[in-house]
Amino acid sequence: MAHMLETTDTGRMSARSAPPLWLVVALACAGQFLVVLDISVVNVALPSLRGGLALGEQGLQWVVNAYAIAFAGFMLLGGRAGDLFGRKRMFLVGLGLFTLASLAGGLAQEGWQLLLARAVQGLGAAVLAPSTLTIVTSAVPEGPARARAIATWTAVGAGGGAAGGFVGGVLVETLSWRWVLLINVPVGALVLAGAARWLVESRAGERRRLDLPGAVLVTAGLATLAYGISQTEAEGWTAAATLVPLCAGLALVALFLLVEARAKAPLMPLGLLRLRSVASANAAMFLSGSAMFCMWFFMTLYAQNVLGYTPLEAGLALVPSSLAVVLGSKLAPRLMRSAGPRAVAVLGTLVALAGFVWQSTMTADGAYATAVLFPGVLMMLGAGLAGTPLAALATSGAAPQEAGLVSGLVNTSRTMGGSLGLAVMSTIAAARTADVRTPQALTEGYALVFRTGAVVLAFGAVLMWVWLPRPAAEPRR
Repeated sequence: MAHMLETTDTGRMSARSAPPLWLVVALACAGQFLVVLDISVVNVALPSLRGGLALGEQGLQWVVNAYAIAFAGFMLLGGRAGDLFGRKRMFLVGLGLFTLASLAGGLAQEGWQLLLARAVQGLGAAVLAPSTLTIVTSAVPEGPARARAIATWTAVGAGGGAAGGFVGGVLVETLSWRWVLLINVPVGALVLAGAARWLVESRAGERRRLDLPGAVLVTAGLATLAYGISQTEAEGWTAAATLVPLCAGLALVALFLLVEARAKAPLMPLGLLRLRSVASANAAMFLSGSAMFCMWFFMTLYAQNVLGYTPLEAGLALVPSSLAVVLGSKLAPRLMRSAGPRAVAVLGTLVALAGFVWQSTMTADGAYATAVLFPGVLMMLGAGLAGTPLAALATSGAAPQEAGLVSGLVNTSRTMGGSLGLAVMSTIAAARTADVRTPQALTEGYALVFRTGAVVLAFGAVLMWVWLPRPAAEPRR
């Protein structure tokens, strides 16, 4: 696979010397950091948005959902576009769109302008995110070096999600809510300039046909599912406003699979799902994401609503957890060399499980060390250990011409898992508190969330041990 990728790229490298690998990885990771950061950084600014743009509860919910729905819905399309039209080109297009939409959102004067900007941000992120991983795996030969590069990509992505609360708290308290969006503009422009100068174009062959029926169906299906998921917190799981889009989304996804089975040049060759490494790693990524994504959200709520931290204090309280996920991601390649990716993924999930169990014992008057610090570090250390081998397994079994698609699938699995998990966990917490807002009632709701997350991770660990391929167990494609 590495040889084939080198062959694809060599002609494009001949015009000028290839850039250092560390620079390629750094640029790709910077794009991924912006994408993931923007999922969480806006949360801290929501109370300020309420007054600044006169948004109601439903409007505030859509500030988050407009980005998440567009991000999840267009991810597979973005991954395949990178394969067909060039990974560097899609990186630049996605990052440019993301940066311009951030500028528009930061300057918005009306609520609808902000919501439109957030949706365009999500579209840009969906084009950008698959290219970040594909650029890394295309540039670095398979083996220990690629494992380290994927570990860096995983750590930066997870760190972006972890840093969102802290960065948002600093910007809101020192500047204004607008800067949680405007900060993307100078950073995005800098990364754009570096990517245009140093990234080398690559694509999977010369075929430029895009499966438009498949693209429309999967985008509409995933976006409709994401919309249905977003309705669960406000409407509940049995309301028509939730069930109709969920059923419609599932029907569209089923129709997409039917079309792909008959298409001559499918957007997603279904044979990919018969690859054990791709199918099992994405299923594990979905389960892990459904639990891990909730951790930051509910830890921040617990710190602010129960322990009385300010947004900035809550962000600072989670900094050790952010460092732990980076440490876990950097340790993973070393452990993978001796134990294999399957064992490391299971180990990381078990470490995170221990943190979830510890966090589920939280009390309304918990001390920082035992109620936030140590359980948070365990959860994120485990997330870092598990994320790297899962991403490596998910991308290792596919042919070069499918690298962008598989990268999009990895991001889709994690994003959809996180969206579904957050919707389910929010419903669980709300049902437990029964609209009682006392610190004790809120703590009981949050604790139940972490107990539920522990059960999900326990199931995920068993699934990984049974289904993930053992070293050299699956033939290369």
